[in-house]
Amino acid sequence: MAKKNKRAKQGSSSTGTIAALIAGGVAVAAGLVALARRSRGSREGGSSAADLALGKPHGPGDRANPDFRPDPTAPVPADRRDAMAPATLPNPINAGPVV
Repeated sequence: MAKKNKRAKQGSSSTGTIAALIAGGVAVAAGLVALARRSRGSREGGSSAADLALGKPHGPGDRANPDFRPDPTAPVPADRRDAMAPATLPNPINAGPVV
């Protein structure tokens, strides 16, 4: 009975592993390219927020639709009133004596 050469079998196994790794790398690269193209296309379309434009002066006509503005006359629940209180404590960064 002839002995089988184990090294020849390992070589074909490692070749298959290398081929699988290369195929996986190509698939990941193709997925990243497709994702980049899709995200780049979404930036070109749509509308921009007029109130966030840096180079344009803001006036009273640039406000959001009244349906999306907060109601300043709405009652504040008692458990949320502390969030509406002004900050009266000294700033910890500037709390040291002025020299």
